[in-house]
Amino acid sequence: MKKYIALFIISTSAGFLGSYLFQLVNEPMDSAPKFMTISENSESPKVQAIVSNQPFSELISDDNDFVNASRTSTQSVVYIKNISEHTYRMSFMDMFFYDGDRTTQRVSSGSGVIFSSDGYIISNNHVVAEADKLEVIIGKDTYVAKLIGTDPSTDLSVLKIEAKNLRAIPIGSSHDLQVGEGVIAVGNPFNLTSTVTSGIVSAKARALNIVQDKFPIESFIQTDAAINPGNSGGALVNRKGELVGINTAILSRTGSYAGYGFAVPVDIVKKVVDDLIKYGEVQKAIMGADVVDLTQDVSNRLDLNLESYEGVLVTSVIKGFAAEEVGLKTEDIIVSLDGTSVNSKAEFDELMSYRSPGDRLTIKWKRGKKDFEKGVTLTNREGTTKILKRELFTSEYLGADLEIISKVEQDMFNIENGVKITKLYTGGLLARLGLENDLIITYINDYKIDTPQKLANVLSKLRGKVRIEGVNKSGTKGYYTFYLR
Repeated sequence: MKKYIALFIISTSAGFLGSYLFQLVNEPMDSAPKFMTISENSESPKVQAIVSNQPFSELISDDNDFVNASRTSTQSVVYIKNISEHTYRMSFMDMFFYDGDRTTQRVSSGSGVIFSSDGYIISNNHVVAEADKLEVIIGKDTYVAKLIGTDPSTDLSVLKIEAKNLRAIPIGSSHDLQVGEGVIAVGNPFNLTSTVTSGIVSAKARALNIVQDKFPIESFIQTDAAINPGNSGGALVNRKGELVGINTAILSRTGSYAGYGFAVPVDIVKKVVDDLIKYGEVQKAIMGADVVDLTQDVSNRLDLNLESYEGVLVTSVIKGFAAEEVGLKTEDIIVSLDGTSVNSKAEFDELMSYRSPGDRLTIKWKRGKKDFEKGVTLTNREGTTKILKRELFTSEYLGADLEIISKVEQDMFNIENGVKITKLYTGGLLARLGLENDLIITYINDYKIDTPQKLANVLSKLRGKVRIEGVNKSGTKGYYTFYLR
């Protein structure tokens, strides 16, 4: 019996030892726990510096830069809660046995950056979209925020809270930011407040086609600093702790960080925020020309026979605006604006975003082998140089904010009139009919709709079959049919 017990102990011990050795040999060298402390991170600046033989004085300077920048910026980044009410029906049977719609409260979150000590805060448009209530949390204090304005074309927004002596973030320059320069992303990913990640600027002037607007301005800073859900609206800062961008998007198949984050350059942010605070709307400068990147494929398709692909290609010219007045035509190639070379649509849009209606601008372009250079006066979307203030008409009966479409939109969609739905409210008539934001209503039955007041009056009087004609945000014309009683 003792013989068998000894044999069992020896064989069991050998099995455990073999299993341990197998795991030891086959375990990946770079394996790590799901959550890591800073001390466990072998890729710290110190290790990198020693491996690359940097002087120890530079090593300390780099570490101190990140520490000081983090200490400065985290005090200026806030947590934002978006609270909204949504209407729904539990089931088909509710239509018969339940009087009215059910509502549920949704809460989403994001980040914001303190722009001024008296309570103005920058965030993304998508962070505050469809909010019935906005809250800003700074440390242990919670404030109800007022939405000052949004700019869907840059995905930016401005909020205001009643507070004083806040720690406003220092403003840097995205124009001076270099590819390869160290940056820090600050925000509140996954509800983890005041999170700091570091990386470098991996590219500039990136266009991603993600901004849902008729006139998107996309010239993102690309960074490998980790950005995750909840970081939206947070700060991208340089080693001095200065704001260089507002974190906006990630490129990922899973919804979480996969190596690519994108931020709106602060030079664009400054113009947008200043306009929203001062006027409630961004004073966009319009040249009246649409452009695309000039590539070999585009050149071959249009038989341009180009020797180089510098500049951007004009694809359309809007009637009555500056581009048409100076003689720009489709298939012309714009090579510079005010002496600054333009080699992508992103660069073109960014340079235009700094401008205001009434500014003078020198355009240099090519047509075949001919060169042209002329000065133009930029206008607003109505073709004038006046300051525009957004005039919204709010109808409680319709449950919507409405506005008359601009001259630019008339030309773009080839329509003579229309009223746009800019915001739908829960429980309102238009929301119950299933209409969407940004829908332009042109006709209701045989009534031409050219003012918000007329739209409200017509719908309040009609009964029976109603036909609404319009153009959706993608430019598709169509109609909706309803029965009102």
